[in-house]
Amino acid sequence: MKITRIDVYHFDLSYVHGVYTMSGGRNVSTLASTLVRVVADDGLEGWGEVCPLGSTYLPAHAGGARAALQLLAPALIGVDPTDLSAVNDAMDAALVGYAYAKSPLDVACWDLTGKAWGVSVATLLGGVRQDRFPLYFAVPLGSPEEMTQYVLARRAQGIHRFQLKVGGDPALDGMRAQQIIAATGPEDLVVADANCGWRLNDALIAARAMEGLPRLYLEQPCPTMEECIEVRKHSTLPMVYDEVVNDVPTLIRAVREGGAGAMNLKVSKVGGLTRAKLMRDLCQELGVQVTIEDTWGGDVVSAASAHLAASTRARSLLTVSFMNDWTREHVAGYQPRSQDGSGSAPTGPGLGIDVDPSRLAAPLFSAGA
Repeated sequence: MKITRIDVYHFDLSYVHGVYTMSGGRNVSTLASTLVRVVADDGLEGWGEVCPLGSTYLPAHAGGARAALQLLAPALIGVDPTDLSAVNDAMDAALVGYAYAKSPLDVACWDLTGKAWGVSVATLLGGVRQDRFPLYFAVPLGSPEEMTQYVLARRAQGIHRFQLKVGGDPALDGMRAQQIIAATGPEDLVVADANCGWRLNDALIAARAMEGLPRLYLEQPCPTMEECIEVRKHSTLPMVYDEVVNDVPTLIRAVREGGAGAMNLKVSKVGGLTRAKLMRDLCQELGVQVTIEDTWGGDVVSAASAHLAASTRARSLLTVSFMNDWTREHVAGYQPRSQDGSGSAPTGPGLGIDVDPSRLAAPLFSAGA
């Protein structure tokens, strides 16, 4: 089997609740997603998606992904899509770095491989270990009262995992966490995510204000690994590492020096399912829990996350996000679909979803025949 054509598409995704607010005055209402279709010589096709969270969250943006894909896509023509090592070697030979741009091509080849072999991506990733898993919903930054009401509304829909956007005034952030913990119950889990919004002193003040709150995790308080490690030394709150962990060496450092109890494993940030599986497996062996998701995206991103989550040990999985619950637009019939705060992986071959090309405009560009 050989790759004969790769199509690259644009697709806009709008946030279902209007404006998504993070620390540092970062607001999101609409984001540009990039979908790729990888076609093999036998007619089978696979799909992948990458949607960076704007241009100020990570060193990634939609235009960068598309520019990189113009170099990467031609390099895969003639490669066997079921030979995932060869796929990643070809991409790495064509372009150094740009893991997020390589991710949709890698995922599309996992999808195509599953279809060729008649099995789900979860089976390829090691087998289904969980039929259902808990989903979380992010809570945009706002007043303590606004955020509490947002949590209660999502909780009424069956959500019991919440990621609070903090990273502003540390005393006010402490109030946000305190009010939401008080309004929720023992079945709920709350993560206070600063998205690198504090520097060290403010992070220490915030951590002190949140100290002792039950069911609370602290995520990515500062923009550097060094600061996060220092915060962890002064707090008993479980630490979730995110933006500063993007490969195996940074994961090992977070565990050895930073006391990492959990990490946020974003598929596109690490370069696709091939490398995400490696990091997931290391986390499982090191006793580090994982939140499985992506930077943003729709149905295709959610399907990739679902298969990785379903093939993860239950005790190693902190939570998961279905990004298509966060967006208004859908290219695969709003599949996979969450239910009562839980998700599951599609059972069909590959990603198990059917992307509708009629929902997309003409390709931005194509490589191959």
